[in-house]
Amino acid sequence: MSGHSKFANIKHKKEKNDAKKGKIFTIIGREIAVAVKEGGADPANNSKLRDVIAKAKANNMPNDTIERGIKKAAGDGNSANYENITYEGYGPNGTAIIVRTLTDNKNRTASNVRNAFTKGGGNVGTTGCVSYMFDERGQIIIDRNECDFEADDLMMLALDAGAEDFNEEDDSFEILTSPADFSVVRETLEKEGIIMVQAEVTMIPQTYVDLTDEKDIKMMNKIIDLLDDDDDVQEVYHNAEGLE
Repeated sequence: MSGHSKFANIKHKKEKNDAKKGKIFTIIGREIAVAVKEGGADPANNSKLRDVIAKAKANNMPNDTIERGIKKAAGDGNSANYENITYEGYGPNGTAIIVRTLTDNKNRTASNVRNAFTKGGGNVGTTGCVSYMFDERGQIIIDRNECDFEADDLMMLALDAGAEDFNEEDDSFEILTSPADFSVVRETLEKEGIIMVQAEVTMIPQTYVDLTDEKDIKMMNKIIDLLDDDDDVQEVYHNAEGLE
């Protein structure tokens, strides 16, 4: 385990994003639309939709908003066709950045992503240029204070359900899975009434770049903020540490 609390990082990210709640709901709304289009409107028969609903609840999206999104996606045959496009590139001091987008206009999205990198002193690279530095994993974070399970019991529950790794910190538990086993592990914990601060398939850096120069930190934050402000951007992954 690193000395950095993943829970603290997530809380910081969530607090930052709370001011952009509409943006988060837009992101999840698009994910709901894609999940319904690909697998139908019944969560019982659509594991991808179940995962998106869990993500929506973790971000405090109201149930009626979720249900409206599902009904709209199911009944709107003329809805926009969103396409997943991933960009990879470099930020200050060789930091690695992966940007996942969901867009109905590839040219607009490509231009906006390149603009964000350029303004932050970075550059977009070719496919695969940094993704090899990350591992795709299902990641579940649980607030220790909100969990009634003892660490050993929670670990056994997760491992028996198919989790690959279990990490314990002062304020949280982290459960890692393969992308294929993520849904089963998440649903097992959900059935036990375990509250999850975060539950999603993510990209975890193998190593981190510690930014100490104030200019580098400022420029890296600029890239991230510009990407966060773009409605086409779903997720931004990077290996920078030392950001405020």
